[in-house]
Amino acid sequence: MYVNTASPTGAPLALGLIGYGAIGRPLAAAVLAGAAGPVRLAAVLVREPARHTPAPEGAVLTDDPAEFLRRPLDLVVEAAGHAALRAHGEAVLAAGCDLMVVSVGAFADDALLERLLAAARRAGRQILVPSGAIAGLDVISAAAVGGLDEVRITTRKPPAAWRGTPGEAQALAASEPALLFEGPAREGVVLFPQNVNVAAALALAGVGLDATRMRVYADPTVTHNTHEVYARGAFGEVHLTLRNVPTPENPKTGRIVVMSVLKAVRNRRAALVVGL
Repeated sequence: MYVNTASPTGAPLALGLIGYGAIGRPLAAAVLAGAAGPVRLAAVLVREPARHTPAPEGAVLTDDPAEFLRRPLDLVVEAAGHAALRAHGEAVLAAGCDLMVVSVGAFADDALLERLLAAARRAGRQILVPSGAIAGLDVISAAAVGGLDEVRITTRKPPAAWRGTPGEAQALAASEPALLFEGPAREGVVLFPQNVNVAAALALAGVGLDATRMRVYADPTVTHNTHEVYARGAFGEVHLTLRNVPTPENPKTGRIVVMSVLKAVRNRRAALVVGL
């Protein structure tokens, strides 16, 4: 694979992170190792700084949103959950930063999405949604230009991935694949906010949260977080299957999520970007 990390502007991108857990911590390490190209980690916003010491090299670690946004930041990556996006998204955009959203399932709340879009337009900034744990968003979004007739997604994860969700009891008792939810993506991402952000990203790329159909399984026969996507429209048909290795820190999150966010960050300063 060809990777070009040369900066078209010559200026390193100043990066801020909201969250320093299963996604934020390895992302910070990759940036500090140079894997994102000319990107400088400037600040990290967390709820409890004492839990995350020492701070990443060269970055301010703080629980104060004002202190975080006093840093000159070009891009902020939200990797801390729906509540963090609600709490900080508008302020990030108003401060003149582009905002990369990992917890895209929060956009099942139309009012939140409209507030953030309005803030982005006022500030002349962008809200960016990386592919995350799902493949084919470029295909789906391109196909949507010509018209899509149907989009559906089936998600299968091992029972342990459903701890702390409304399906926990059913999942942990399952000896065979157990259907936890079937219906529109808007309902599913609200029920399982940490597990199916992929469905929200797929819906935003395609036919919307209400028209995108989803099924969610707790499946003791799988060891990977598995997403099967089907779409049909004027372009033809596409079937995609992705089997993600879960992160050791959080079985709800696949390792590919960090890789996807890192690639999206790297693209902001790359001279050559493939896959728009």
